[in-house]
Amino acid sequence: MRTRDVITSVALPVAAAVAGSVASARGARSAWYRELRKPPFQPPAEVFPVVWTALYASSIGASLAAQREMRGAEKDSYQRALAVNMALNAGWCWTFFAFRRQGAAVAVAGALAASTWGLAARSGAARPGAGAALVPYAAWTTFATVLTEAIRRRNRER
Repeated sequence: MRTRDVITSVALPVAAAVAGSVASARGARSAWYRELRKPPFQPPAEVFPVVWTALYASSIGASLAAQREMRGAEKDSYQRALAVNMALNAGWCWTFFAFRRQGAAVAVAGALAASTWGLAARSGAARPGAGAALVPYAAWTTFATVLTEAIRRRNRER
């Protein structure tokens, strides 16, 4: 395994987690966020760090496993797709919490979900277990898109 494989598999998710946490931590404690009307299916705040930690860990493992089976252009393309995915991941946090752009956050969340399903498919083609490991991440980002849109609809005037 090349150093680049480890960097993309580990450093990109860690960087996304850190960048997203910076925006989310401040934003989730803000009066603006506390005052938003949220749908009844919004999980409790304590769920998010637990879920995201598990999802980042599974992303790392799946990426490492999938890249072991990839070569050349396929691997390069996967690494670019992973970089885009993690940029979208952190970007949602900044778009929603820091910039407070709910409509844009819905678009970013949708792009993230599509990107994550794509990564799951690519990973699964290389190594089926790696693709399966990314399904919870893809499902969660799909749920996040629905949740973000529900919040946007309930708070149109904000």
